[in-house]
Amino acid sequence: MSMIEVIQDITKWLAWGGAGLGVLTILAYLFNWGIKFRLTGTTIFTLLLSASCWAFEQSYTPPFNVEGYKYAPIVYDNGFDLVVAQASNDFPKEAIKPTLLQIAGNLKGGGRNGAQVKVRLRKIESAGDGISKPIILGELINDLKESKIIELPDRNYSASDYLSNDADIEEISSLETDE
Repeated sequence: MSMIEVIQDITKWLAWGGAGLGVLTILAYLFNWGIKFRLTGTTIFTLLLSASCWAFEQSYTPPFNVEGYKYAPIVYDNGFDLVVAQASNDFPKEAIKPTLLQIAGNLKGGGRNGAQVKVRLRKIESAGDGISKPIILGELINDLKESKIIELPDRNYSASDYLSNDADIEEISSLETDE
């Protein structure tokens, strides 16, 4: 039984229970039973639970599932236009695209205000001596305003792969820090 079916069943049972308690409450007031105020509270609470379950049923959306997805925890989300997930070192290449699609498909609008959210999947590789570098495995954009997912071509984001020697890396590092 799926979650939505359970919620629908509970809503029906609570509504019928509240209706039955309502009839008992009316009888308690007509015949002046001593339990009439307790029945009033119980009836109102049961109907309130029924209304709450109905509201939850209306707003519930099941999670988006993609076949081939592999779990990758989200390690950074700025709440607007960037979400980064961390892949394990032995992450299979064929699971990159399904994982990105599932993460993007489960993003909610919230405070993102119709932004184009970049979803990245990265792993961390050791560069030696306690230094590590992030390797971007894949990236896509989830356009929340248009409700579509835009796939980006594979790119190499590592600066050291574009440079010919360590002197160029040091020069770029010093240029970034000098202001």
